[in-house]
Amino acid sequence: MIIGAVKTINVTSILDILVVSFIFYKAYMLIKETRGEQLLKGILLIILLIPISSIFHLTMLNWILQRTITIGVLSIVIIFQPEIRSVLEHLGRSAFNDLHVFQDKEKMNEVITQILNAVFILSETKTGALIVIEQRTKLEDIIKTGTKIDATVSSALLENIFVVNTPLHDGATIIREDRIIAAGCFLPLSSNYNINKKLGTRHRAGIGISENSDALVIIVSEETGVVSLAINGKLTRSYTKEKLKDILLRVILIRFSKKDSFKEKVKMWKRKIIGKF
Repeated sequence: MIIGAVKTINVTSILDILVVSFIFYKAYMLIKETRGEQLLKGILLIILLIPISSIFHLTMLNWILQRTITIGVLSIVIIFQPEIRSVLEHLGRSAFNDLHVFQDKEKMNEVITQILNAVFILSETKTGALIVIEQRTKLEDIIKTGTKIDATVSSALLENIFVVNTPLHDGATIIREDRIIAAGCFLPLSSNYNINKKLGTRHRAGIGISENSDALVIIVSEETGVVSLAINGKLTRSYTKEKLKDILLRVILIRFSKKDSFKEKVKMWKRKIIGKF
């Protein structure tokens, strides 16, 4: 009995350590190369200095550090608010995988084709564009900032939306499955200071919404006509039509296949349960 209990405790402890380690690792990866990373280093330094100041009897320093940690919990929540939100949104997307995924692969292919036809026509004329393809994370708060359209995705409509000097030209267009939901929407700008200074507001907005959601964001530069793609806060540039289509289909199909596999598992579980009775 004692040996069994020891084994149980050991397995539980190992599992506990692995789960906590994974959580800390994912949290660090989400704040890596952001202001949050520098703040985290500062907090760790304070925690390290507390026992050191105690060992060397630095009473005043130890008292200050202890009080800093005591009142620091609330400060950490305030300071890390963007990072905490990012972590929670990431966990939510990972846990619930059933929102806004294409139901038909042929329809998905047609929608992507229509989007890219418009994007590369706009690129040829150096007409700035910002197109957000919604995935699992709902963008209702962003949609409310623009003009609702709710029309079938078409190359002609997207081209008209981004005509220069029109009311909807400067904002972002939101696409959900095969519908253009809204245009002229305002996006949150990225706070990442490592972004190339040559990139303008349109690119920073595209990166910003990709940091706060799992959306796929296509950006056409007004100055150069270069086509870029923002995913998970990362921007890649100078796409050809074929290369961009391949990337978009790959990303969306991965999520599509995950949903399919989940459905198949549910069906299999049902068959097993029915078989028992």
